[in-house]
Amino acid sequence: MASVLRRSIAILPGDGIGPEVMQEAIKVLKKTSSLFGHTFEYKNGLIGGAAYDKYENHFPEETKEICRNSDAVLFGSVGGPVTAQHLPKWKDAEKNAVLGLRSLFGFAVNVRPAKVYSKLAALSPLRPDIVQDPNNPVDMVIIRELIGGIYFGEHKTEGDRAIDVMEYTVDQIKPPMKFAFETAMKRSKRVTVVDKANVLDCSRLWRRVAEEIKPEFPEVKLEYMYVDNAAMQLICKPSQFDVIVTANLFGDILSDTASVIPGSLGLMPSASLGSGHLHMFEPSGGSAPDLEGKNLANPIAQILSGSMMLRYSFGLDKEATLIEKAVEEVLGDGVRTGDIVLPSENIPTVGTDAMGDAIVKKMEVLHSKD
Repeated sequence: MASVLRRSIAILPGDGIGPEVMQEAIKVLKKTSSLFGHTFEYKNGLIGGAAYDKYENHFPEETKEICRNSDAVLFGSVGGPVTAQHLPKWKDAEKNAVLGLRSLFGFAVNVRPAKVYSKLAALSPLRPDIVQDPNNPVDMVIIRELIGGIYFGEHKTEGDRAIDVMEYTVDQIKPPMKFAFETAMKRSKRVTVVDKANVLDCSRLWRRVAEEIKPEFPEVKLEYMYVDNAAMQLICKPSQFDVIVTANLFGDILSDTASVIPGSLGLMPSASLGSGHLHMFEPSGGSAPDLEGKNLANPIAQILSGSMMLRYSFGLDKEATLIEKAVEEVLGDGVRTGDIVLPSENIPTVGTDAMGDAIVKKMEVLHSKD
């Protein structure tokens, strides 16, 4: 019999559509705990504009304490309308909240899956022959180093001269690199290190670390690709990639590029992994304040962020797989929020809550067949 877990989760819905999609993720997690006997305690915290309303602080000490005393962080989204960014409530809200979390808890490894669902392939901006080959599906994971590199180096401007410094150490590179190999072992056993080693010493160090770790994973095929070529290949032949691992700057660009391939940010979860026990999971999209309160937002990215939490924080692979399979089958059944309706489909759309309900019902059906 599988072991039963008791875990606490910091719930940070944030702003915009965050609370609505978070409600659906919790609905799915509650069904998971019911089906498998686990106990999840949900600790709600304020962050972003929602926190500013009460504390005049985007990341208050009260929320930090909730996170410190939890086993994982499930994050929604922060930020307000573009036209209101000058107001204190919204000025630097994302920076203070998201970067504050990363810095405080050392979230050093970012994990961004990008998968084209077979029933939604027509949503992709890429040609059908690129993304609709059933023998070569688009299903990759991009692993990005998150708290080093040029973003965290020296920055200064001296008159007509500007300086931005990229610096890496072996200790900064090892965590994302090793995680990439570990992830590949659970997938198709291929790792692509993306760099600019023909120019940058930092990239040569990344390659050195890859070669040092490779003997621990003899089954994994290791290859290297320059970042300019990788950007082209993501568009021309994305199905060739399994696990990509790269530095902060390159990963920032490539993961955003890959995020549009499935056709909607509403399908894109992500994880930020720390050096200790605490990791954070969040959808890749933003707060979409124009959709707030309208029951129109797609909750799938938030729900899949929850499934990533089960897998990476709690080691519950079977439970995570059940959620992922339920999502895929619900999409296969033609259940659609407005952002994922195909041009050829003449079907009614469902709201945020109805999509969550459909996934929960599908989980029950699939679990009963096990």
